[in-house]
Amino acid sequence: MCCCAAEVSRRGWLWSALLSSSTAFLAGLARADEAPSPEAVQLLKRQLSVDTHNHGGPKGISSKGPPSGALAQAMRAGGLAAVCLAEVPDGPLLGREKGVLRSMRAPAPDELYRFHLDRMDWIDELVARHGMRRALTLSDLREAHAAGQPALIQDIEGLDFLEGRLERLQECHRRGVRHVQLVHYTPNDIGDFQTGEIRHGGLTAFGADVIRECNRLGLVVDVAHGTEDLVRKAAQVSSTPLLLSHTALQGSQAMGATPLAPRQVSPAHAKTVADSGGAIGVWHFYPSLQRYVDGLKELVDVVGVDHVCIGTDASLNPGRMPDPSGFARLVTLLLESGFSGAEAGKIVGGNYLRIFAAATGAA
Repeated sequence: MCCCAAEVSRRGWLWSALLSSSTAFLAGLARADEAPSPEAVQLLKRQLSVDTHNHGGPKGISSKGPPSGALAQAMRAGGLAAVCLAEVPDGPLLGREKGVLRSMRAPAPDELYRFHLDRMDWIDELVARHGMRRALTLSDLREAHAAGQPALIQDIEGLDFLEGRLERLQECHRRGVRHVQLVHYTPNDIGDFQTGEIRHGGLTAFGADVIRECNRLGLVVDVAHGTEDLVRKAAQVSSTPLLLSHTALQGSQAMGATPLAPRQVSPAHAKTVADSGGAIGVWHFYPSLQRYVDGLKELVDVVGVDHVCIGTDASLNPGRMPDPSGFARLVTLLLESGFSGAEAGKIVGGNYLRIFAAATGAA
């Protein structure tokens, strides 16, 4: 998850941090070759689907390797139309302690900015050479879906690299970013994160300026990893709905015991996002795909079906969906578990598209 006490390398940081935990998620995997239902296949043809937080799998942006066609191939196989492909600028700082990621040191000046530029170059090459289309507007997403071309919404997980400079956010927008997460695992001047020391009482004045600039530029404001106080204050500042792209409900019975409990959210936390008109994405760290669907139900029971989406956080470890090729099977289980076609359509894409359209100003 974009969720050892030694410093890890610039290129290999997440590989080292996550590969060691992969076996913990293997039990109970749905068979990869189990066929999806015809109803699920038809739903994905009608409904533009989105994974609201994805790192591109074992060959993705958090891996050591160059871009490849693996993500596009898996998306076609699973019927997934678009991913919010998230780079992780504080990656060079991260290590694992007691099974959970954390920042192991303070960054040098401009270190994270340079790494962020490198990852944007990585995405540029992915788009240029490996079958993915970068979506800047809702029309781009619709056109890619109609053409059967996998699309990405360029995403950033943590704005630590800004270092007080809003012009860097403007540069991100110019280069195609349309979705940003305020905080991650590294202390920054924007706000507090769930697994760190509380320093700011939620959101800083600069953090409020960042949100206003996101609203002005047309960027989705993602409050994943942020504390409940950060989310509450962000909702007061933002003129567009918030997204909380990847988490689970606090004390989730479907998820069970987990070292990721500090990253889960309370009902009140989730409702703050929903009350902004936004949505909460559910990650993939469940003991089976059916239990993942049960986790979606838990959150729907709290905030309603209009405010839940899929945010797998799929990276190097297998989890529920090691790649998007299993997406149609997930939709099958949603339908078999009692969700109507209209409800499943909202969860697999419609709710995020509402937020994306509001942020980018696209009809």
